[in-house]
Amino acid sequence: MTADSASDKRLDRALSSLRGLSVGDALGSQFFVPENYPLLKRREVPAGPWQWTDDTEMACSVVAVLGAHGRIDQDALAHSFAEHHDFDRGYGPAVNRLLRQVREGGDWRTLASALFQGQGSWGNGAAMRIAPLGAYYADDPEQATHQAEISAYPTHQHREAVVGAMAVAAAAALAADPAGAPTPQNLLDGVIALVPRSAVGAGLRRARDMLDYGDPATVAAVLGCGRRTTAHDTVPFALWSAARGLGDFERAFWATAQVGGDMDTTCAIVGGVIPAAPPVDWLERTEALPGWTPTAPV
Repeated sequence: MTADSASDKRLDRALSSLRGLSVGDALGSQFFVPENYPLLKRREVPAGPWQWTDDTEMACSVVAVLGAHGRIDQDALAHSFAEHHDFDRGYGPAVNRLLRQVREGGDWRTLASALFQGQGSWGNGAAMRIAPLGAYYADDPEQATHQAEISAYPTHQHREAVVGAMAVAAAAALAADPAGAPTPQNLLDGVIALVPRSAVGAGLRRARDMLDYGDPATVAAVLGCGRRTTAHDTVPFALWSAARGLGDFERAFWATAQVGGDMDTTCAIVGGVIPAAPPVDWLERTEALPGWTPTAPV
């Protein structure tokens, strides 16, 4: 295999993950609309089009940087986030302010490290956007976790946010393994082995112990489902749901969405991690990816 063909395969995997992420994000966000609550209970989808949120917009920047550089370049990523930042996509206030300041010439290193009294953000934003990077590095899960760590810092510098991104990237890499998808147990075991000790890691160990639970609501009650929008309240449940639904996008989506919480983000993570393709009619109802997203290496 030539270097170019290997790069093509990596980008193809990243784009496939990005499409799954965008469907999970866009459809998950529809159930914040009160008139769609009954549809969620009946597992019925609303009429399209479904607009995606900041989860997909930032994931597009991740893929664009991978397409241009073959790795994460932090400056390029920060400036892509800032250039394509659409205030109306649902960004949190801290990231809204940070990206506006970067667009105006601010240094992302100083700005991100100063958030929340110098602790950095421990939100789920670095995790929600990173699954395509994991798919890109499906042939090298250790590199996936390393690059995910690097990718978090332009916006999220708290340890838990960084580990959350590493965990999602590891899961996406392992799930997209060219040699074949792992079992749910092996997926979570693999992720746990690749991330450092942390609250996210502790949640993942609980998630692994709950793989035989059939009720997502019970699992979410223990692990959290993003209601606090923190990495450790979001990532363990999302990866539990992804592990349980590896071969079935539709099943995985409903299991994730039905518990509520930060549905666009948990469903974006699940949609980006699992290698199964979304239903065709769901893809058709989802807003198209932006024109600046790469379709081939440059």
